[in-house]
Amino acid sequence: MMSQQVFRNARIVLADEIVEGSVTVTDGIITAIDSGPSQIGEDFGGYYLIPGLVELHTDHLETHYRPRPGVFWDAVSALHAHDVQIAGSGITTVFDAVRIGSDPDLPDMGQHVEKLTGAIDSGRKGGWLRAEHFVHLRCELPTADVVEQFEAHAGHEHTRLASIMDHTPGQRQFRSMEAYRLFYKDKMGRNQAELDAYLDARQAEHDTYSPPNRAHIVARAKELKLPLASHDDTTLAHIEEGVADGVAISEFPTTLEAASAAHDAGLAILMGAPNVVRGRSHSGNISATDLVRAGLLDILSSDYVPFALLQAAFVLPQRVDGLALPQALATVTRNPAKAAGLDDRGEIAIGKRADLVRVQVVDDRPVVRSVWREGIRVS
Repeated sequence: MMSQQVFRNARIVLADEIVEGSVTVTDGIITAIDSGPSQIGEDFGGYYLIPGLVELHTDHLETHYRPRPGVFWDAVSALHAHDVQIAGSGITTVFDAVRIGSDPDLPDMGQHVEKLTGAIDSGRKGGWLRAEHFVHLRCELPTADVVEQFEAHAGHEHTRLASIMDHTPGQRQFRSMEAYRLFYKDKMGRNQAELDAYLDARQAEHDTYSPPNRAHIVARAKELKLPLASHDDTTLAHIEEGVADGVAISEFPTTLEAASAAHDAGLAILMGAPNVVRGRSHSGNISATDLVRAGLLDILSSDYVPFALLQAAFVLPQRVDGLALPQALATVTRNPAKAAGLDDRGEIAIGKRADLVRVQVVDDRPVVRSVWREGIRVS
């Protein structure tokens, strides 16, 4: 039997404009968009109706799985808590970033990856997840076992994105060794001699593992047709290397030089929504809002705060002259969906999935009131 819903008296955010009217959903698909008043359907009370958000890189599942150093939660329970917060933040499609590659701080990552990806598979098959979850493999290159773990998970049907990253001190996110020392000295609880030894060991691992691991992962991703992202691009050389490797997304470029080169090369540029909300990078790199002003930002990611995705989309028009809400929302809906090859969502348009969010604005802040995924209310 055909299922039909009508949402009326809504401020509908389309690709290029906002219209007041109604949206009809039939069997989970948007089948009509009408302007003007209607007496039929659920009354939105003049609140916004926006597309469900698409999140390409969130570390938030790992935060629930490892809520404290040395404490690992039940993976299914961690996924449940994560999923509730994701859907409650208006995110209907999420790429859960799962780090692969062991290091002294996180040994035996292979067993943790198995638990996390197994939980996602179980949730998808069980039908109890509110959002649609995919796997994003965060490949830490300077590690001895990242290739082994990549091979174990890259071919899985739910793995849809991989990022190649190298957090070795002295490059990319932390070009300045002094900045790295200041950021991690207290966090790690090490004295100066211990920190120096730690830095020397990380550099040795980079020299040994990063080049061959990158070459292997890039080659295998091409064979698997698995989209690749580069992480923390800082220099023109980083962008040139990424282009040569077939990278499609530049995640969190740290400099204007890198972002400009990525844009010129046709890469999608992804930055953190918390950077927008806070007005600056937590590690002292380039401001995401400055990249928006320069026309150099395509996608926002919630990174470590799920609700930051929606909040940033509503903040940007207040901070960037000439930027309207439909264009700001595209960075968290249509653009990430396109970058991930998900052409069936990310926009309120006839024929698209009815992934929809009802949003009220309170004191200039968005508040999620209801969420639908494929026409089914999930929050």
